[in-house]
Amino acid sequence: MGQTIGIKDMRAFFAIVEEGNISHAAQRLGIAQPALSRQMKHLEENLHVKLFERGSRRIRLTEAGQVLYGRVENILGMVDGTVREITEIGSGTKGTIRIGTITTSGAMILPDLIAAFHKIYPDITFEIWEAEGARVIELLDSRMIELAITRTQVDNLAYELLVLPNEPLVMVMNSDNVRGEDDLTIRLEELKDQPLIIPLRWKSNFVTACKRLDFEPQIICVSDSIVQDLLMVKMNLGMAMIPVSSKRLLTDGDLIYKRIVEPEMTTHTVITWRKNQTLSTACKNFIELFKKMFIREEIIL
Repeated sequence: MGQTIGIKDMRAFFAIVEEGNISHAAQRLGIAQPALSRQMKHLEENLHVKLFERGSRRIRLTEAGQVLYGRVENILGMVDGTVREITEIGSGTKGTIRIGTITTSGAMILPDLIAAFHKIYPDITFEIWEAEGARVIELLDSRMIELAITRTQVDNLAYELLVLPNEPLVMVMNSDNVRGEDDLTIRLEELKDQPLIIPLRWKSNFVTACKRLDFEPQIICVSDSIVQDLLMVKMNLGMAMIPVSSKRLLTDGDLIYKRIVEPEMTTHTVITWRKNQTLSTACKNFIELFKKMFIREEIIL
């Protein structure tokens, strides 16, 4: 008989990796620890490979185990997504909405939206996955999530899209190192010779705009972690370019925000779901509430 692995083994293996040890995984699965250990031993024997490094208090995967974990995550996501689509059709008062988001867009949208939705549907729960844009789309494709909130360009032939209005990019600076003649705006040329922290997704356009003004920007760090960028500005390591909506991530009197002008630079948030995926009724209701609250909302500095 050839090597096989069933859904039960996949869930057990996945639980062990997620929990970090056999004991916690057994509690999560509601089975005895010895039984779970035997199940994993049989799985290794069946596959003719070692999946775990023995002798460590916390589970460590072999190279084969790491490959299996990646595959199992996608397979279980597809299985669970399929089950959800079948069982939650026609029901919109209970269930779980699974959302993937990048930090900045999630902080702008989700707190207010979830609070309003919870008042209407108190029995609906949420799972929020936070990652960079490409990873969020991967989670969407594997059906680990139903909705993706990103600033990533996606194919509108494969995905349904809701695009928010453009929001300005701003330069945040430490109050001890304020630049720009105007109190609310800063011209791009005024950033010449200033240490800058630029998110990767906007680096190319930013550098191109600077070169059109005949200067090479002094970029000391490329980082898509907006929170880290704000903290570096607080430490006075440089100025950071961020979306204006990111102001709510860190309220601090030491930080000054100025909209970038001449040229103005903007970005936008995209809400995405797959065209070939049947959304739960709860998720559809969530999208409708989002449209009412945000689709025409302008963000002004």
